[in-house]
Amino acid sequence: MGVPMRLAGWLFACTALIVTVTAAGAEDSFWLSGDYTQNVPCRGDGKDRPETKVHITAQEIESKIGVCTFLDSKVDSKSVIGHVECKFPAGPLMGDVTFTMKSNNTVAFIDTNKTYSATLYRCPKSPAE
Repeated sequence: MGVPMRLAGWLFACTALIVTVTAAGAEDSFWLSGDYTQNVPCRGDGKDRPETKVHITAQEIESKIGVCTFLDSKVDSKSVIGHVECKFPAGPLMGDVTFTMKSNNTVAFIDTNKTYSATLYRCPKSPAE
């Protein structure tokens, strides 16, 4: 293996490490990350109805209707505005969504077209977390 190939391999490994570390750090600072229930308070005891559960990371939103991937997002201490691509059984859909932290520690969710809104209740973290 020549020097250029070794250098290319080393650069690839460094880039992969930087992307991994950056993604892990982004997850830690993404205040919206966690498990939620929509429109009903989360019990967090394993008895929450599956259709109410929502899991959010810095990369995606997972709920009963499908998975939405953040293509772009603007985050501050009280809101997240994201451009998402959703994969639904009926086919893919792209759009914009907004999450806003409320004073009662819930999160208001609405899509830009105002076709769906919900109140998200954060689930308590398990003792292992």
